[in-house]
Amino acid sequence: MSRVGKKVVTVPAGVTITVSADNTVTVKGPKGQLTEQLDRDIEVKIEGTEVTVTRPTDQIRHKALHGLYRALIANMVTGVTTGYKKDMELVGVGFKAANTGNILDLSLGYSHNIIFEIPKELKVTTVTEKGKNPIISLEGSDKQLLGAVCAKLRSLRKPEPYKGKGVKFVGEVIRRKAGKSAGK
Repeated sequence: MSRVGKKVVTVPAGVTITVSADNTVTVKGPKGQLTEQLDRDIEVKIEGTEVTVTRPTDQIRHKALHGLYRALIANMVTGVTTGYKKDMELVGVGFKAANTGNILDLSLGYSHNIIFEIPKELKVTTVTEKGKNPIISLEGSDKQLLGAVCAKLRSLRKPEPYKGKGVKFVGEVIRRKAGKSAGK
């Protein structure tokens, strides 16, 4: 049986979980509300402060969905209670980041600035200190949306292996390559 799927999701105080007839799970908490449409075969039971996810058979598809939906529900509970935060760093000479509301203005070494609109569900802040790389901080309750936006920002200028320039996560280690070897 799925090790992840067997685990029970504990619901902290202040969070309510409801399951509708069409198998839609709604999680409400202090940081907002999240919904997820589950497969019709997967069953969710709410007993007090515990949520259990069960599957009807041991088919490969059911086994895969069992652990997946349990993890998604656990991520929603964590998102509406504590939220998620990711920090990204711009490494490169002249790389800049500024925001006005949820509009992010990036200067990444191209001939033009990149204007990137962050979804309204996320909160963005930029920090630029002298002598340090600019940092973009993204916060939100939806882990999937946060990861998708970070991946899109990173794809604008991926870190290259020679000098390490580009958009990377704070603390990410970039595998470096040696440059051209010196003359003979």
